[in-house]
Amino acid sequence: MGGESFSSGQVKLLAAVLLLQLCYAGYNIAAKVALDKGIGQFVFPVYRNVIGFSLLAPFAYFLEKEDRPSLSLSLLFQFFLLGSFGITITQVCFLIGLRYVPTTYAAAIQNLGPALTFAMAAALGLEQVHIAKRYGLAKVLGMVTSIGGAIVITLYKGHPLLSHPLSTNVLATPLVLNSILHWTLGCAYILGNCFTWSVWMVLQVPVVKKYPAKLSFSAFICFFGFLQCLVVACISETDSEKWKVHSVEQLCAILYSGLVMSGVAIALQIWCIDKGGPLFTAVFGPVHIVAVAIVSVLIFDDRLYLGGVVGSVLIVFGLYLVLWGKKEEKVSNQDMSQGLQRHLLQIDPCE
Repeated sequence: MGGESFSSGQVKLLAAVLLLQLCYAGYNIAAKVALDKGIGQFVFPVYRNVIGFSLLAPFAYFLEKEDRPSLSLSLLFQFFLLGSFGITITQVCFLIGLRYVPTTYAAAIQNLGPALTFAMAAALGLEQVHIAKRYGLAKVLGMVTSIGGAIVITLYKGHPLLSHPLSTNVLATPLVLNSILHWTLGCAYILGNCFTWSVWMVLQVPVVKKYPAKLSFSAFICFFGFLQCLVVACISETDSEKWKVHSVEQLCAILYSGLVMSGVAIALQIWCIDKGGPLFTAVFGPVHIVAVAIVSVLIFDDRLYLGGVVGSVLIVFGLYLVLWGKKEEKVSNQDMSQGLQRHLLQIDPCE
């Protein structure tokens, strides 16, 4: 029983998805630092993706030289579209939104991504809902609970749990108090980031099946994303100062975003989606909210509030509901398949 519950492959997949979410949490912090230090919001993804492509391309070329499928115009066009949704639009929307929304709240809003991914995957037949069955109901309730937890973190602050004299109230920042329009605009951009990310999560599934060379797949997406971001930046960022790296913090943020996010994380996410499916990968999104909150407390002297803790508990509870539903669905499908096989073996072909 124990071997069936937690195989080595399942443990590797779980570890990979958790590592992926920690990478995302680090990027939220790094991007905010880089923007606050003055780098252009359209320039930052250019540096990020050119570093990512430079990292991925050599490995893709040498490690998949024998296994890489042949290219076609159709595949290149699909790579171009995936680069648009998964890199250009997603990254630009996030960085613009981060100008107006605090990092923790941006991370909380991004938790809507799993719900959108679930809806898209179900509509395309990539995920089965089966609402009348226990596991189907568990997946839906778990997703709703996780989203509810993110909403609690965003809308309900509550009382402080730990005294911290140096901390400040995030909701009382001049940015939020002085401009409701900016707050709404920032949320809209983060929601746009969630939507395009969900589209990318779902649309890449059939493309990976046609082009299973994952490193080369990642390199092509990164390359097209870089070209698109470069065009956008050249049009939008006319101030040469926005293209310059002025501090060590900016340099570290650029290197992290390029080496980790556009290099390691893209390849890791494609591997996770291929092994676990888009819903399994997306549902771990709440983990990076908790990670961002912890970093904010330890580094940025933010305080822990009741709403944040309650929301985090709801997110984790919803996460386990979805995982339990996925496991029960797999067991149910296996039992059904075995029952069908036994029934076919009992049929007399001479009757």
